[in-house]
Amino acid sequence: MSLLIIIPAFLVTIGVLVTVHEFGHYWVARKLGVKVLRFSIGFGKPLWRRVSSDADKVEYVLSALPLGGYVKMLDERECEEGAQIPEEELPRAFNRQKLWKRAAIVFAGPLANFLLAIAVYTLTYLLGVEASYPVVEVRNDSPAAIAGFQLGDKINSINGTPVDSWADVNMLLVEDYLKSTKLDIGVTTNEGGETVRTLEMGDKPMFKDESGFLDKVGLSLWVHGVGISNILAGSAAERAGLQAKDKILSVDGNDLDNVQHFIAYVRQHLGKPVGLQVKRGDDTLTLSVTPETKVVDGESVGSIGAGVASYMAEADRERLTFTQSYSPLEAVWQGLIKTKQMSVVTLKLMGRMLTGEVALKNVSGPVTIAQFAGASASIGLVPFLGFLAIVSISLGVLNLMPVPMLDGGHLLYYLIELVKGSPVSAEVEAAGFRVGIALIAGLMMLALYNDFMRLMN
Repeated sequence: MSLLIIIPAFLVTIGVLVTVHEFGHYWVARKLGVKVLRFSIGFGKPLWRRVSSDADKVEYVLSALPLGGYVKMLDERECEEGAQIPEEELPRAFNRQKLWKRAAIVFAGPLANFLLAIAVYTLTYLLGVEASYPVVEVRNDSPAAIAGFQLGDKINSINGTPVDSWADVNMLLVEDYLKSTKLDIGVTTNEGGETVRTLEMGDKPMFKDESGFLDKVGLSLWVHGVGISNILAGSAAERAGLQAKDKILSVDGNDLDNVQHFIAYVRQHLGKPVGLQVKRGDDTLTLSVTPETKVVDGESVGSIGAGVASYMAEADRERLTFTQSYSPLEAVWQGLIKTKQMSVVTLKLMGRMLTGEVALKNVSGPVTIAQFAGASASIGLVPFLGFLAIVSISLGVLNLMPVPMLDGGHLLYYLIELVKGSPVSAEVEAAGFRVGIALIAGLMMLALYNDFMRLMN
């Protein structure tokens, strides 16, 4: 993917999220009578500066390092040594405000991120989201196969909650799994009957690596397209002339149901030539490949030495896809539901990360965010808006964590103040600041390490 897409998409993502978050603090502070000195997007050397023309002379700054921002308010605790705030301005100092006002100003930042997500989801549902009907294929020996799922089952509900699209299934499965490992899933079978399949994950680790939740469940969207993702050097596939990005149209003259069908066919034809009709760009080719021996679970089966993956052919697109859109009021309601779901799931996954149930390798940093920003932007406006909403929710939830330096840490101090009747001491705040710095630095190092390992892999 071109850096000409990745870099602007990343800067727009970070710029919008930081601006919205800090504007939440700024707007509530000014509405509650607190004097704002500076509104900065980014840190470090100022690249652009403007001073407001009103009596407060607020300084608006755009700085060189875009990974964050801040709102500086009048505060006696932040005066330079020997300096004093004029007597007439003391009532507007942040530290002189009532507890509820300080808490409202701090909470306004994360709240702005949640409101942005609601607004963005609402907009996407008004514009129309390209979605897929949840018609599934099933991996053998998976929890889904054990539950009795069959090729072509269409999922209608999860624990009684209706679902319309594949994205709805993905989100609701994760949300309900975090409540219980046993899920009742209503389906319409390939023959048209209605039934309920009980999916049980038991002790199966679902978040120990970066592979998708549905991959571990054993469900995927039923698409007929089979494509070559990679070729092993010296393999039968390479000798036959197959290339990455080839699309397999048929095998020995037979159409394919899915990737599993292709894999099973190859395994059953060890040492026997298999004829492939292949689409490569605008050309259609006929190739012959002879599967070689590969040992799977102690049994010798056929393998061509190529990675295969599903893709959505035009016939699948007509059969599976639809535009998911709503009226204005319904779009707002769906935006609220989606934001609530994402917030709850994000919070629960963060909690399970502390207990070791979610692997630390799932933590992503700026490089991964930039890659996903570029990928979603290259697809179109609606996918990019959806990505923006997800990151905005993550930022809101993260900032509410009770960690000193974050908004949640300040809110924790205010809760203590409410209980004990006086603010925490300067010594406690200083110690908390050091702990917060260490935690945030450690998190950033972990995120950057994970980003680096993803790039290496």
